[in-house]
Amino acid sequence: MSTDHYDTLETRDPQQREEQLLQALPRQIEQAQRRAPAMAAVLHGVDARDVTSRAALARLPVTRKHDLMERQKARRAQDPFGGHSAIGWRATGAGSGAARVFQSPGGLYEPEGRAPDYWRMARAIFAAGFRHGDLAHNSFSYHLTPAGSMMETGAQAVGCTVFPGGVGNTELQLQAMHDLRPDGYLGTPSFLKILLDKAVESGQPLPHLRKALVSGEAFPPSLQQAFKQQGVDGYQCYATADLGLIAYETPAREGLVLDEQIIVEIVRPGTGEPVSDGEVGEVVVTTLNPDYPLIRFGTGDLSAVLPGRCPTGRTHTRIKGWMGRADQTTKVRGMFVHPSQVAEVVGRHPELKRARLVVSGAMAQDRMTLHAEVEGTPEGLGQRVADSVRDVTKLRCDVQFLAPGSLPNDGKVIEDARSYE
Repeated sequence: MSTDHYDTLETRDPQQREEQLLQALPRQIEQAQRRAPAMAAVLHGVDARDVTSRAALARLPVTRKHDLMERQKARRAQDPFGGHSAIGWRATGAGSGAARVFQSPGGLYEPEGRAPDYWRMARAIFAAGFRHGDLAHNSFSYHLTPAGSMMETGAQAVGCTVFPGGVGNTELQLQAMHDLRPDGYLGTPSFLKILLDKAVESGQPLPHLRKALVSGEAFPPSLQQAFKQQGVDGYQCYATADLGLIAYETPAREGLVLDEQIIVEIVRPGTGEPVSDGEVGEVVVTTLNPDYPLIRFGTGDLSAVLPGRCPTGRTHTRIKGWMGRADQTTKVRGMFVHPSQVAEVVGRHPELKRARLVVSGAMAQDRMTLHAEVEGTPEGLGQRVADSVRDVTKLRCDVQFLAPGSLPNDGKVIEDARSYE
């Protein structure tokens, strides 16, 4: 197994890494308060100098994508970034410095700064086997969304030459791959499968293509093995348009290693409360990017910390990869029920350990049952919890108590078990 590393940050002593990340945290919070008006409002009353531990960080509010959307829409005439960016262009009032601006689905805008490898993708690309002098065929989109630029700037930081294939135009892209003989592929796994299958069908395989970094879709082991049988060693990474790289796969193929320039927490869905290592929860990221200083940004994705260190010698924390969505908002009898409401109910009753709201029944006959872990069965607790659920959600609910540790460790707070037949 290769123990080659992109830089010395990857093999730092874990204690040193933690100290250096926490030393950088107050500066990032101060930057956010000073140069990003929306974050200044979110962090009003916070003394950045006091946020020097994970416990202090966990007391700050979580910002989620719908918050970004609402703030951008509210301030679009003054600042398309909604006050979250420290950079922009003359008309935005956010100062100069943006090299590009992108639009994600839903009309959400993200800036790209001018720092080399702005999205920090080089680390993932290097771990996937790309090296200086390689030709990388990039089939991520170059239009509207930042994925193409994310991969291109990362590959160039590694020292690769990049062919900007973009999406679609399968025949033209295959022709370019036959003519240019790229060493590796950057793009979605589904499009790589299309390219490889069509190459075989046409009787012109791609023997020079030996490596790939894929993202944007699930990459199950079965597909990884299918690529391997066609001579392509594929790895995956986890990144978002808001944050850039979050985690990446290594040749060990044991989870995803966290990037070196972010602070990651796993929190209980619907809250900002960190869970224990190994428990599934929402991925919340604080980026140390001064241009777009998102503090405790909730990705909406579920994952969990994987114990131990990567066999490749990388010493940072590993996560299990994408495990579903944290936003489990469900409509019951015409009313939306949110994970945060389940968390509020649990917070009202210290006896409860963990809880899951199960919605069952046939269509138009919804029934809610709160499954809650508790030691013993305290007298009257069931009715008190049911009353709290009704107070918070305005809906009736049954309560079922379970022994601690009975609920599955899958991050689900609301389970829709209704029959739609």
